[in-house]
Amino acid sequence: MPPLTSRRIAVSIGLLLAALAAAIAVCSSLGSSGYTLLDLLPPGPASGGPGSAAGQGDAATAAAMILRVRLPRILLAAITGAALGAAGAVFQAILRNPLADPYILGVSGGAALGAFAVTALGLQALVPWLPLREAASFTGAVATVAFIFLLSRVGGRIASYPMLLIGVVTNTIYLSLILFIQTVVEATRLEGVRMWLVGNVPIEGYGLIGFLALLLLAGLLALATLGRDLNLLSAGEDAARSLGVSVETARGIGLLLASLLTAAVVSVTGPIGFVGLIVPHAARLVFGPDHRLLLPASALTGAIFLTLADTAARTVMAPTELPVGVITALCGGPFFLWLYRAQGGGRYFE
Repeated sequence: MPPLTSRRIAVSIGLLLAALAAAIAVCSSLGSSGYTLLDLLPPGPASGGPGSAAGQGDAATAAAMILRVRLPRILLAAITGAALGAAGAVFQAILRNPLADPYILGVSGGAALGAFAVTALGLQALVPWLPLREAASFTGAVATVAFIFLLSRVGGRIASYPMLLIGVVTNTIYLSLILFIQTVVEATRLEGVRMWLVGNVPIEGYGLIGFLALLLLAGLLALATLGRDLNLLSAGEDAARSLGVSVETARGIGLLLASLLTAAVVSVTGPIGFVGLIVPHAARLVFGPDHRLLLPASALTGAIFLTLADTAARTVMAPTELPVGVITALCGGPFFLWLYRAQGGGRYFE
């Protein structure tokens, strides 16, 4: 890899932003209704002229379909992919585990359980002006991280690979609790929750999308200040301490920020799996391991990946829609198994 310079960072981020803009434009033109961005242009003479009722009606329908249905979903998918991609890069650096991912470690499951419990108990409906679902989601994510760290300590150090087993078991427990709540609570309170549990990008208002975008930007800017520390933590705790890194502080801040980003999007879209696993590795292959570039590259690559995956989910079997979690699992599951074997993971359990 060439040395990391400000120019290389700017060029790389600029190219990824251009690719994301192109993906959004293309995906906005794909759908079962057949409308494209070209239909937003004023109608020409062939359609009766700009002032014709037929032309105006088609343009209004196209605008409603693209701007009120497709675009909000695409933007939410991009924000979710960016949050999960960046969170995955942080978890892999701090835990020094190439298999780390918010979904596999159970962080997404903890966030989902918190959000699901608030919804099932009807607490959000009682006080709609308070972000109870988001707060419960964040609490579940942070509690899961703390629980995993507590059980993974061996001789005062964090044992990396056992975290995977703990994460799998934790996810199973969370799923069981969610299914139990789903069984005992009235079905009317949980309408549409099945798609959410698999991971699904809903159509939301621009207000919520704007709030999540601001939260994502703030989280990424805060994580950007940890780029050097994450580089050193990836080399090991002893090396990081010898070079002046406050390991506990950097680790705590990084995990809290990654958990916040994960919880914010999971509370809306549900636990979409494997994005935080696939994306950082793909970004690392192209842009290198330096987290000063890898973090924004993972965020933008994640945005592009989930935008394309969600578009495939809503078009490949149109008019029937698949949960996007199905698409990411079909991509991420085989990738996880390959990566596990490539890292020699089997020897840890022999």
